[in-house]
Amino acid sequence: MAAETFQFNDIDRQFASFICRQAASRDAHLEAAAALLSRGVTAGDVCLDLESALEDARAAGYRIESVAAWRQKLAAHPVVGEPGEFKPLILDHADRLYLQRYWRYEDELAEAIMKRGKTVRFDRALLQKGLARLFPPTPGETDWQRVAALAAVTRRFCVISGGPGTGKTSTVVKVLSLLLEQAEEAGTGAGLRIALAAPTGKAAARLKESISDGARFAEEGVRGLIPEDVFTLHRLLGYLKGSSGFRHNADNPLPYDVVIVDEASMVSLPLMAKLVCALRHDTRLILLGDRDQLASVEAGAVLGDICDTGGVHGFSPAFAALAADLAGDAVTSSSGMSPLGDAVVQLQRSYRFSSAGGIGKVGSLVNAGDAPGALSACLDSAVAGVTLAPLPTAAALADALAKRISEGYGAYLREESPEAAFAEFSRFRILCAMRSGPFGVEAINLLVRQRLSQAGMIHPRGRWYAGEPVMITRNDYNLGLFNGDVGLILPDAETGGELRAFFPSGTGGMRKVLPLRLPEYECAFAMTVHKSQGSEFDRVLLVLPDRDAPVLTRELLYTAITRAKTSVDILANQELFLSTVTRRIVRRSGLRDKTWKPN
Repeated sequence: MAAETFQFNDIDRQFASFICRQAASRDAHLEAAAALLSRGVTAGDVCLDLESALEDARAAGYRIESVAAWRQKLAAHPVVGEPGEFKPLILDHADRLYLQRYWRYEDELAEAIMKRGKTVRFDRALLQKGLARLFPPTPGETDWQRVAALAAVTRRFCVISGGPGTGKTSTVVKVLSLLLEQAEEAGTGAGLRIALAAPTGKAAARLKESISDGARFAEEGVRGLIPEDVFTLHRLLGYLKGSSGFRHNADNPLPYDVVIVDEASMVSLPLMAKLVCALRHDTRLILLGDRDQLASVEAGAVLGDICDTGGVHGFSPAFAALAADLAGDAVTSSSGMSPLGDAVVQLQRSYRFSSAGGIGKVGSLVNAGDAPGALSACLDSAVAGVTLAPLPTAAALADALAKRISEGYGAYLREESPEAAFAEFSRFRILCAMRSGPFGVEAINLLVRQRLSQAGMIHPRGRWYAGEPVMITRNDYNLGLFNGDVGLILPDAETGGELRAFFPSGTGGMRKVLPLRLPEYECAFAMTVHKSQGSEFDRVLLVLPDRDAPVLTRELLYTAITRAKTSVDILANQELFLSTVTRRIVRRSGLRDKTWKPN
């Protein structure tokens, strides 16, 4: 067995033991690979890269001479197969070791999007007129929204990526208009079936709101054909209780011609693979999201891999010529690139943040990995909207946050109607990098509740109390409440002041639920940055921990900063801030190679 210099948890050790029993061997090479693979998948990796894992294996006490020797030993075991074989573990030709199901998910997803990324038939003249009408001319400037629309109409797979305020949803409303025009010309316009989806209920509600706002500006004939309902992906696919599968799959595909998925960075590899397998071969799939945000909580960084985040590439000469001819847009072209290059468009202009404003400026610097520049901007009083202050000690944290708590949460507690209370509550949020510890969500939620109680603003007696913010942590399809949904427990005037949990209905109003019927939930004065994805607040207070941790990455910091619309205050030690900006999320997978470097 391995030495204790490198820690595996019980699941990793048990999995390694199981694989060795299946192979009828206690070979250290197999044991090490299985334990490290289990550990990696838990951390979000799709596979184990033998070269990157070699030092970890040695640190764990395994005597492995080289990657070549490791590969040779693994390949000799009956539990390890080549791509396409049905074995518990799959070892590909790039020295990546997979669980069978993760290799299948990745392979099916790569094959599906590469097939859909090819050009389809379209009416050139009609598209040219539509682009000119929906996207006013911008002489001497490339309109990336227009380029994205061109890409989405001319192929069955497209990614429209961009930061907050770059107009992803407004662009997709125009894409739908163009697609409906194309379908109408072909005689199928009224029958074009469109599905809108997002990974969580909260993200679905925001997409619904954004699509409704954008649809107001669409032509009257088109407006009525844009769907009002937005599904969670689980609801779209048909969640089966007690099963990892869905009602819709390759044998029972979804009945839609166009499927649009927002907040795609939050979608894990297994869920994205199940989605593409449930699409008909002629269904268009359009993904919206910010490639630079945090990856999904589960395995994979699908959107980042599909967008080749960090890579620099142009479009094919054919697409560049099409963009110039139909839209008047000049885009960089390069030959010999992946066909997927024409299907991925990055929106580059933010209509919410100016490049000179604090949030836009610091967000860009963090995203670029410019740690000194980001720190300097945070400390510059001339850069409005972002501040960085030293993190107080755990003992002094309550006093340091007292004023922010009363100012941030006092307003919603003074409102009389649920609608007004929720609107005020949504203006401010405390975000944390960690769940546990003195600077984590659990501790700060308790701290906020104590401070508001001491000030007489809330009275947390009993199981529920008026003013309690709740965040759902388990989907309940019967109630229509989903993981990440946020609501408030408030007195209900219609029941004589009895407490009810109020949640936005998605149509501008509020719906109420008996607190006793709520699925699992947690307090939501503070939330993790991961849980905040898909949300927007006027003001954000970000609390980083007092010590380094692997979760502290530039993606986390960028995501937190761009949740704010007007201001973000960061409590962090400067050294930790700098190291956070320099660290990137690294998730091992082969999806990027399979889509951008096809064999």
